[in-house]
Amino acid sequence: MRLVSLPTAYMPLVDAAPLILAQEMGFAQSEGIALDLVPAPSWSSVRDMLAFGRVDAAHMLSPVPVAMAMGLGGVATSLAAVSVLSVNGNVVGVGRPLEERLRAAGHPFDFADPKAAASALAAVRDRPIVFGVPFPFSMHVALLDYWSRATALGADGIVIRTVPPPLMASALAAGDVDAFCVGEPWGSVAVEQGAGALLLPGTAIWQFAPEKVLAVRTDWAETEPDLLGRLMRAVWRAGRWLADPDARATAGEVLSRKAYLDVSPELIDRALSGHLTLSSRGENRQVARFIEFHHGTATFPWRSQAKWIAAQMAALHGADPTRTTGAARVFRADLHRMHLGAAGIDMPGASEKVEGSIRRATPVASAEGDLTLLPDAFFDGRIFDPARA
Repeated sequence: MRLVSLPTAYMPLVDAAPLILAQEMGFAQSEGIALDLVPAPSWSSVRDMLAFGRVDAAHMLSPVPVAMAMGLGGVATSLAAVSVLSVNGNVVGVGRPLEERLRAAGHPFDFADPKAAASALAAVRDRPIVFGVPFPFSMHVALLDYWSRATALGADGIVIRTVPPPLMASALAAGDVDAFCVGEPWGSVAVEQGAGALLLPGTAIWQFAPEKVLAVRTDWAETEPDLLGRLMRAVWRAGRWLADPDARATAGEVLSRKAYLDVSPELIDRALSGHLTLSSRGENRQVARFIEFHHGTATFPWRSQAKWIAAQMAALHGADPTRTTGAARVFRADLHRMHLGAAGIDMPGASEKVEGSIRRATPVASAEGDLTLLPDAFFDGRIFDPARA
């Protein structure tokens, strides 16, 4: 059988795993396609390769399609986020100078309490803290802003600077940034290189944050529905395979290869297992669902998540808040239902939910009656009602 090649851009991160494993483990081949995986040096490169037709699909920061629909970033191509590739998976960390100040002040580095961590940082800083993030329109920025505004750090207590993920450790060591929020394995790389320590997992701020999406151009989705369906099914099956703990060793070995992340399998396993090493002192913490590829309808592109992202970016960048509802439509729940529901994959009965309201695993109405949503609480207890956005 002749396979149809689909050029697909990605950044070297653990959360690119569904795309990489879809190709390496044969899920793409079973759909009659081959993913021509194209590594990118930065998130702006990923966006531009997709927007200008260099690739057909991309591993993309969840806020990027929303930002583009809001007129932010200078690229106007209409994109469709057809699936969520990963939920959570980020870490917040600090460089050695801040780490030493925090330890001297008695901060326990419990890797669990956002309010206490913010208070500790606010007490030891002598100026706004410069955080390295991978891209201005990213969940990293949204989480940092949400966290700082709701704690002692304050909205003016942090400064955002863009650093590509693979360069985060070196930027920290050089003092170009004081702290960071980045996807794995690059936080763990900073720890291994002695450049800093991990302070919080992203999931401590928002328990179910859509981190990366599978994005395509809207016009491509409309003109190539068969290829889109094949791509989505292959990636969904790779995510289901990744959810099996027995898959971790193989996944780590594949992702560690020079062609992909080019780091040790052990560093990758930290993210996949949620068993993270926080510092050069060897402190370890276990984080439940540190990164999620499948369970709890992780792949479903909830429009309410997109509305939350749009509301955050409107506040951050001064965008027109009336455009949030329209921008949220780039999370294409309709295409997700069309292409995966037809394959017998269960779908939730609604396309929006009240974000932050689920405190424990909760069964919900679905096409097959067998879906459970996982906790999605924000650390400060607030909820986001999309009906009021």
